[in-house]
Formats: sequence, C-alpha cells, structure tokens
Amino acid sequence: MSKYIQELMSPQLMMVFYLFIGFVVALYLLSVIYVFIDAKRRGAEPFWLWGIVSFIPVVGLIAYLALRPNSYASEREEMDLEMALRERQLAEYGACPKCGTTIEKDFVVCPVCNTQVRNVCPSCRKPLDAHWKVCPYCRTHIQ
Repeated sequence: MSKYIQELMSPQLMMVFYLFIGFVVALYLLSVIYVFIDAKRRGAEPFWLWGIVSFIPVVGLIAYLALRPNSYASEREEMDLEMALRERQLAEYGACPKCGTTIEKDFVVCPVCNTQVRNVCPSCRKPLDAHWKVCPYCRTHIQ
C-alpha cells in the first residue's frame, strides 16, 4: 500500500498539499489577529484575554463571535453623547406641575390643562420665570 501512496504523491501533489496547509495556518493566524484587534475596538475587557482564547483553533473564534460586544466602543460613546445632548435639549423645556405635559420655554400656560406655568411681563408681555425680579427683555422690575 505504501508503494501506491508513494506513486500518488507526485511533487505537484505535494506542492498543492503544502500550499493547502500553509493556507490553513495563515487563515488561523489571521483569525487570531482579527479577534485581538476586534476585541480591542469593541472594548471587550480584557481584550488580550480574547486574543488568548482565540489561540484555541476554531472553537476560540466561534466563542468570540458568539460572546463579543454587539457594537464598537466608539459607537457606544457616540450614542452616550447623543443621549446626553437629547437630555440637555429636553431640559430646555419644562413640565407642567399639574399634568406633567412637556411645555416650551415661552409658554405662559399649559396647553393641556390651562395651568399658569410662568408669569408675564406687564410692559413687554414676554414670559418670565417665577423667581425673576427683573424682566430680561425690557428691564421692568417685577413685584
């Protein structure tokens, strides 16, 4: 039987076999590098541990792909900043003390329950906050 195997193993077939083995090894090394870099970009802590886990052939890569964070760290930071911006924009609005409806800064009464939420300047008729002593628009003193 070894005689037949030796006849089958021509130099060309051995070259194809070695190229295939080289391809598999290169693919394995690239998957380890991919896991290490991707874990760092996604903020998977500790990212170096995922690099070590990826050294287990095939199983390490599959485990990483199944358990990795679903978004990149930069995307999460961007979403946090966007959420903070929206919260700040909402803070510019107020809420009706009676019904809780969102009201804009220049509303004098709540459009839903007709509760007065701000005072009005007697001279320029602009809305004023309750704690203001002077109208910032016309300098009229409020009593």
